[in-house]
Amino acid sequence: MTLSGVRIDSQLRKTPMNDADILITAPLPPFLYEPLRKDYRCHDYAEAPDKPALLRDVSARIRGLVQGGGTVTPTSLLDALPGLEIISVFGVGYDGVPTDYCRTRGIKVTNTPDVLTDDVADVAVGLILMTGRGFVRANRFVHAGEWLRRGPELTMKLGGRSVGILGLGRIGKAIAERVQAMRMRVSYSGRKPQDVPYHYVPDAESLAREVDFLVVACPGGPATRHLVDEGVLNALGAKGTLINIARGSIVDEAALVRALANKTIKAAGLDVFENEPNIPPELLAMDNVVLLPHVGSATRETRQAMGDLCKANLDQWFDRRSVLTLIPELASTA
Repeated sequence: MTLSGVRIDSQLRKTPMNDADILITAPLPPFLYEPLRKDYRCHDYAEAPDKPALLRDVSARIRGLVQGGGTVTPTSLLDALPGLEIISVFGVGYDGVPTDYCRTRGIKVTNTPDVLTDDVADVAVGLILMTGRGFVRANRFVHAGEWLRRGPELTMKLGGRSVGILGLGRIGKAIAERVQAMRMRVSYSGRKPQDVPYHYVPDAESLAREVDFLVVACPGGPATRHLVDEGVLNALGAKGTLINIARGSIVDEAALVRALANKTIKAAGLDVFENEPNIPPELLAMDNVVLLPHVGSATRETRQAMGDLCKANLDQWFDRRSVLTLIPELASTA
Protein backbone atom coordinates (compact mmCIF):
# COMPACT_ATOMS: atom_id res chain seq x y z
CA MET A 1 0.00 0.00 0.00
CA THR A 2 1.32 3.47 -0.85
CA LEU A 3 0.34 6.86 0.60
CA SER A 4 2.11 9.94 -0.84
CA GLY A 5 5.27 8.03 -1.58
CA VAL A 6 5.34 6.10 1.68
CA ARG A 7 5.23 2.35 1.27
CA ILE A 8 3.46 0.61 4.14
CA ASP A 9 4.62 -2.97 4.22
CA SER A 10 1.86 -5.48 4.93
CA GLN A 11 4.20 -7.19 7.37
CA LEU A 12 5.10 -3.96 9.16
CA ARG A 13 4.33 -3.83 12.88
CA LYS A 14 2.84 -7.29 13.34
CA THR A 15 4.24 -7.11 16.86
CA PRO A 16 4.39 -4.08 19.14
CA MET A 17 7.44 -1.96 18.67
CA ASN A 18 7.92 -1.08 22.37
CA ASP A 19 11.25 0.66 21.85
CA ALA A 20 10.21 4.28 21.27
CA ASP A 21 8.39 6.76 23.48
CA ILE A 22 6.05 9.20 21.74
CA LEU A 23 4.61 12.45 23.09
CA ILE A 24 1.07 13.25 21.91
CA THR A 25 0.43 17.02 21.99
CA ALA A 26 -3.04 17.20 20.39
CA PRO A 27 -6.32 15.28 20.67
CA LEU A 28 -6.19 12.47 18.11
CA PRO A 29 -9.00 10.40 16.59
CA PRO A 30 -9.20 6.76 17.71
CA PHE A 31 -8.20 5.46 14.27
CA LEU A 32 -4.79 7.09 14.76
CA TYR A 33 -4.37 6.99 18.52
CA GLU A 34 -5.13 3.28 18.93
CA PRO A 35 -2.53 2.08 16.36
CA LEU A 36 0.01 4.46 17.91
CA ARG A 37 -0.64 3.02 21.37
CA LYS A 38 -0.32 -0.50 19.99
CA ASP A 39 3.14 0.09 18.53
CA TYR A 40 4.64 2.80 20.74
CA ARG A 41 4.77 3.91 24.34
CA CYS A 42 2.49 6.93 24.04
CA HIS A 43 2.41 9.75 26.58
CA ASP A 44 -0.63 12.01 26.27
CA TYR A 45 0.64 15.53 26.90
CA ALA A 46 -2.55 17.05 25.43
CA GLU A 47 -4.78 15.46 28.07
CA ALA A 48 -2.32 15.38 30.97
CA PRO A 49 -3.71 17.15 34.07
CA ASP A 50 -0.17 17.95 35.20
CA LYS A 51 1.97 18.58 32.13
CA PRO A 52 5.17 19.58 33.98
CA ALA A 53 5.00 16.38 36.02
CA LEU A 54 4.56 14.29 32.87
CA LEU A 55 7.58 15.94 31.29
CA ARG A 56 9.68 15.35 34.41
CA ASP A 57 8.84 11.65 34.21
CA VAL A 58 9.27 10.97 30.49
CA SER A 59 11.04 13.86 28.72
CA ALA A 60 14.43 12.14 28.58
CA ARG A 61 12.90 9.11 26.84
CA ILE A 62 10.81 10.90 24.18
CA ARG A 63 12.01 10.17 20.64
CA GLY A 64 8.92 11.18 18.64
CA LEU A 65 6.14 13.75 18.86
CA VAL A 66 2.71 13.69 17.20
CA GLN A 67 0.76 16.92 16.84
CA GLY A 68 -2.20 18.24 14.88
CA GLY A 69 -1.98 20.49 11.85
CA GLY A 70 -3.19 23.44 13.90
CA THR A 71 -1.10 22.68 16.99
CA VAL A 72 1.48 25.26 18.03
CA THR A 73 4.59 23.58 19.41
CA PRO A 74 6.74 26.02 21.43
CA THR A 75 10.50 25.72 21.43
CA SER A 76 10.36 25.60 25.22
CA LEU A 77 8.61 22.22 24.97
CA LEU A 78 11.17 20.94 22.47
CA ASP A 79 13.98 22.16 24.74
CA ALA A 80 12.65 19.73 27.35
CA LEU A 81 12.95 16.78 24.93
CA PRO A 82 16.70 16.23 24.42
CA GLY A 83 16.26 12.92 22.58
CA LEU A 84 13.55 14.05 20.16
CA GLU A 85 14.19 12.77 16.65
CA ILE A 86 10.98 13.37 14.69
CA ILE A 87 7.74 15.37 14.73
CA SER A 88 4.89 13.76 12.79
CA VAL A 89 2.12 16.24 11.99
CA PHE A 90 -1.41 14.92 11.59
CA GLY A 91 -2.28 17.41 8.85
CA VAL A 92 -0.83 19.15 5.84
CA GLY A 93 -0.19 22.43 7.67
CA TYR A 94 2.96 22.71 9.75
CA ASP A 95 2.95 26.43 10.56
CA GLY A 96 2.79 25.55 14.27
CA VAL A 97 6.17 23.80 14.07
CA PRO A 98 9.29 25.95 14.71
CA THR A 99 11.07 24.77 11.57
CA ASP A 100 14.23 26.87 12.01
CA TYR A 101 14.66 25.42 15.49
CA CYS A 102 14.10 21.89 14.19
CA ARG A 103 16.64 22.41 11.44
CA THR A 104 19.22 23.53 14.00
CA ARG A 105 18.66 20.43 16.12
CA GLY A 106 18.29 18.05 13.18
CA ILE A 107 14.73 17.10 14.14
CA LYS A 108 12.82 15.62 11.20
CA VAL A 109 9.36 17.08 10.54
CA THR A 110 6.78 15.20 8.48
CA ASN A 111 3.20 15.96 7.49
CA THR A 112 0.37 14.38 5.50
CA PRO A 113 0.23 16.08 2.08
CA ASP A 114 -1.62 14.87 -1.03
CA VAL A 115 -4.16 12.71 0.79
CA LEU A 116 -6.36 15.71 1.63
CA THR A 117 -5.85 17.73 -1.57
CA ASP A 118 -9.11 16.75 -3.28
CA ASP A 119 -11.31 17.28 -0.23
CA VAL A 120 -9.92 20.74 0.52
CA ALA A 121 -10.20 21.76 -3.14
CA ASP A 122 -13.82 20.58 -3.14
CA VAL A 123 -14.57 22.84 -0.17
CA ALA A 124 -13.03 25.82 -1.97
CA VAL A 125 -15.28 25.20 -4.97
CA GLY A 126 -18.25 24.70 -2.65
CA LEU A 127 -17.60 28.10 -1.07
CA ILE A 128 -17.38 29.71 -4.51
CA LEU A 129 -20.73 28.15 -5.41
CA MET A 130 -22.35 29.07 -2.10
CA THR A 131 -21.21 32.69 -2.18
CA GLY A 132 -21.49 33.28 -5.92
CA ARG A 133 -24.83 31.58 -6.46
CA GLY A 134 -26.25 32.38 -3.03
CA PHE A 135 -27.12 28.79 -2.23
CA VAL A 136 -27.06 29.28 1.56
CA ARG A 137 -29.49 32.19 1.34
CA ALA A 138 -31.64 30.17 -1.10
CA ASN A 139 -31.79 27.29 1.37
CA ARG A 140 -32.89 29.63 4.17
CA PHE A 141 -35.44 31.18 1.79
CA VAL A 142 -37.10 27.82 1.20
CA HIS A 143 -37.00 26.71 4.86
CA ALA A 144 -38.59 29.99 5.92
CA GLY A 145 -41.52 29.41 3.55
CA GLU A 146 -40.70 32.51 1.53
CA TRP A 147 -40.97 30.66 -1.80
CA LEU A 148 -44.75 30.40 -1.21
CA ARG A 149 -44.93 34.21 -1.28
CA ARG A 150 -42.32 35.33 -3.81
CA GLY A 151 -39.62 34.17 -6.17
CA PRO A 152 -35.96 33.73 -5.24
CA GLU A 153 -33.31 36.37 -5.95
CA LEU A 154 -31.21 36.29 -9.10
CA THR A 155 -27.51 35.65 -8.51
CA MET A 156 -24.21 35.60 -10.42
CA LYS A 157 -23.33 33.41 -13.40
CA LEU A 158 -20.01 31.80 -12.55
CA GLY A 159 -18.91 30.78 -16.05
CA GLY A 160 -16.59 33.47 -17.40
CA ARG A 161 -15.79 34.90 -13.96
CA SER A 162 -12.19 35.11 -12.76
CA VAL A 163 -10.60 33.24 -9.87
CA GLY A 164 -7.29 34.27 -8.34
CA ILE A 165 -5.47 31.59 -6.35
CA LEU A 166 -3.05 32.81 -3.72
CA GLY A 167 -0.57 29.94 -3.52
CA LEU A 168 -0.48 27.44 -6.39
CA GLY A 169 0.68 24.35 -4.54
CA ARG A 170 -0.98 20.93 -4.59
CA ILE A 171 -4.29 22.26 -3.31
CA GLY A 172 -4.12 25.43 -5.39
CA LYS A 173 -3.63 23.41 -8.56
CA ALA A 174 -6.55 21.13 -7.68
CA ILE A 175 -8.75 24.19 -7.18
CA ALA A 176 -7.60 25.62 -10.50
CA GLU A 177 -8.52 22.42 -12.35
CA ARG A 178 -11.99 22.42 -10.82
CA VAL A 179 -12.89 26.04 -11.49
CA GLN A 180 -11.46 25.86 -15.00
CA ALA A 181 -13.86 22.97 -15.67
CA MET A 182 -16.61 25.41 -14.59
CA ARG A 183 -15.39 27.73 -17.38
CA MET A 184 -13.91 30.21 -14.94
CA ARG A 185 -10.66 32.03 -15.74
CA VAL A 186 -7.68 31.32 -13.46
CA SER A 187 -4.84 33.56 -12.29
CA TYR A 188 -2.42 32.88 -9.46
CA SER A 189 0.27 34.43 -7.32
CA GLY A 190 3.19 32.83 -5.53
CA ARG A 191 6.92 33.03 -4.97
CA LYS A 192 7.64 32.55 -8.67
CA PRO A 193 5.90 31.68 -11.96
CA GLN A 194 5.25 28.00 -12.65
CA ASP A 195 4.93 26.01 -15.86
CA VAL A 196 1.13 26.00 -15.79
CA PRO A 197 -1.56 27.26 -18.21
CA TYR A 198 -2.68 30.02 -15.84
CA HIS A 199 -1.89 33.73 -15.68
CA TYR A 200 0.82 34.64 -13.16
CA VAL A 201 0.49 37.81 -11.08
CA PRO A 202 3.48 38.75 -8.90
CA ASP A 203 1.75 39.89 -5.69
CA ALA A 204 -1.48 39.43 -3.72
CA GLU A 205 -2.75 42.99 -4.15
CA SER A 206 -2.35 42.93 -7.93
CA LEU A 207 -4.01 39.52 -8.06
CA ALA A 208 -6.96 40.73 -5.99
CA ARG A 209 -7.43 43.76 -8.23
CA GLU A 210 -8.08 41.67 -11.33
CA VAL A 211 -10.28 38.81 -10.05
CA ASP A 212 -13.86 38.20 -8.88
CA PHE A 213 -12.92 35.48 -6.38
CA LEU A 214 -9.67 35.54 -4.40
CA VAL A 215 -8.93 32.05 -3.01
CA VAL A 216 -6.38 31.78 -0.21
CA ALA A 217 -4.51 28.48 -0.61
CA CYS A 218 -0.97 29.24 0.60
CA PRO A 219 0.73 27.87 3.73
CA GLY A 220 0.29 29.63 7.06
CA GLY A 221 3.07 30.78 9.34
CA PRO A 222 4.97 34.01 10.08
CA ALA A 223 5.84 34.63 6.42
CA THR A 224 2.19 34.81 5.36
CA ARG A 225 0.57 36.24 8.50
CA HIS A 226 -2.01 38.87 7.46
CA LEU A 227 -0.86 38.62 3.85
CA VAL A 228 -4.46 39.41 2.95
CA ASP A 229 -4.68 42.79 4.63
CA GLU A 230 -6.66 45.99 4.16
CA GLY A 231 -4.76 46.83 0.99
CA VAL A 232 -5.52 43.47 -0.61
CA LEU A 233 -9.19 43.71 0.39
CA ASN A 234 -9.45 47.22 -1.02
CA ALA A 235 -7.95 45.93 -4.27
CA LEU A 236 -10.47 43.07 -4.37
CA GLY A 237 -13.19 45.67 -4.14
CA ALA A 238 -16.96 45.63 -4.32
CA LYS A 239 -16.95 43.12 -7.18
CA GLY A 240 -14.91 40.60 -5.20
CA THR A 241 -15.39 37.66 -2.86
CA LEU A 242 -12.72 36.28 -0.53
CA ILE A 243 -12.47 32.49 -0.10
CA ASN A 244 -10.15 31.07 2.59
CA ILE A 245 -9.50 27.33 2.96
CA ALA A 246 -5.86 27.63 4.10
CA ARG A 247 -5.15 29.18 7.51
CA GLY A 248 -7.04 31.87 9.39
CA SER A 249 -3.79 33.69 10.20
CA ILE A 250 -3.25 34.58 6.53
CA VAL A 251 -6.21 36.98 6.57
CA ASP A 252 -6.36 40.06 8.79
CA GLU A 253 -9.73 39.14 10.28
CA ALA A 254 -10.41 42.58 11.75
CA ALA A 255 -9.75 44.17 8.36
CA LEU A 256 -12.03 41.57 6.73
CA VAL A 257 -14.88 42.38 9.14
CA ARG A 258 -14.52 46.08 8.29
CA ALA A 259 -14.36 45.39 4.55
CA LEU A 260 -17.57 43.34 4.67
CA ALA A 261 -19.40 45.78 6.96
CA ASN A 262 -18.45 48.73 4.76
CA LYS A 263 -19.23 46.81 1.56
CA THR A 264 -15.63 47.28 0.45
CA ILE A 265 -15.85 43.68 -0.79
CA LYS A 266 -18.92 41.76 -1.89
CA ALA A 267 -18.80 38.57 0.19
CA ALA A 268 -16.63 35.96 1.89
CA GLY A 269 -16.57 32.17 2.22
CA LEU A 270 -14.45 30.97 5.13
CA ASP A 271 -13.49 27.53 6.38
CA VAL A 272 -10.70 28.77 8.68
CA PHE A 273 -10.39 31.55 11.23
CA GLU A 274 -7.74 33.33 13.29
CA ASN A 275 -8.90 32.04 16.67
CA GLU A 276 -10.78 28.82 16.00
CA PRO A 277 -13.39 27.88 17.05
CA ASN A 278 -14.08 31.49 18.07
CA ILE A 279 -15.55 33.55 15.23
CA PRO A 280 -16.15 37.32 15.44
CA PRO A 281 -19.84 37.91 16.16
CA GLU A 282 -19.95 40.45 13.34
CA LEU A 283 -19.23 37.66 10.83
CA LEU A 284 -21.91 35.45 12.35
CA ALA A 285 -24.48 38.19 11.78
CA MET A 286 -23.63 38.86 8.13
CA ASP A 287 -25.84 37.49 5.38
CA ASN A 288 -23.13 37.77 2.72
CA VAL A 289 -20.72 35.46 4.55
CA VAL A 290 -20.62 31.65 4.41
CA LEU A 291 -18.93 30.08 7.45
CA LEU A 292 -17.78 26.47 7.76
CA PRO A 293 -16.20 24.81 10.85
CA HIS A 294 -12.79 23.96 9.30
CA VAL A 295 -14.08 20.95 7.38
CA GLY A 296 -11.59 21.02 4.50
CA SER A 297 -10.31 17.49 5.13
CA ALA A 298 -13.28 16.27 7.16
CA THR A 299 -14.25 13.12 5.32
CA ARG A 300 -13.90 9.65 6.80
CA GLU A 301 -11.71 8.45 3.96
CA THR A 302 -9.30 11.38 4.06
CA ARG A 303 -8.93 11.52 7.83
CA GLN A 304 -8.20 7.78 7.84
CA ALA A 305 -5.57 8.25 5.13
CA MET A 306 -4.07 11.14 7.08
CA GLY A 307 -3.89 8.98 10.20
CA ASP A 308 -2.30 6.12 8.28
CA LEU A 309 0.33 8.42 6.80
CA CYS A 310 1.03 10.18 10.09
CA LYS A 311 1.82 6.83 11.72
CA ALA A 312 3.63 5.50 8.65
CA ASN A 313 6.04 8.43 8.83
CA LEU A 314 6.96 7.41 12.38
CA ASP A 315 7.23 3.75 11.37
CA GLN A 316 9.50 4.60 8.46
CA TRP A 317 11.77 6.73 10.63
CA PHE A 318 12.17 4.29 13.47
CA ASP A 319 12.82 1.50 10.96
CA ARG A 320 15.40 3.87 9.42
CA ARG A 321 13.75 3.54 6.03
CA SER A 322 14.55 6.27 3.52
CA VAL A 323 11.12 7.54 2.44
CA LEU A 324 9.40 10.12 4.61
CA THR A 325 6.95 12.89 3.73
CA LEU A 326 9.36 15.52 5.00
CA ILE A 327 8.24 19.11 4.72
CA PRO A 328 10.10 20.86 1.86
CA GLU A 329 12.20 23.26 3.92
CA LEU A 330 13.63 20.40 6.01
CA ALA A 331 13.88 17.78 3.26
CA SER A 332 17.56 18.57 2.65
CA THR A 333 18.38 17.46 6.19
CA ALA A 334 16.97 13.95 5.69
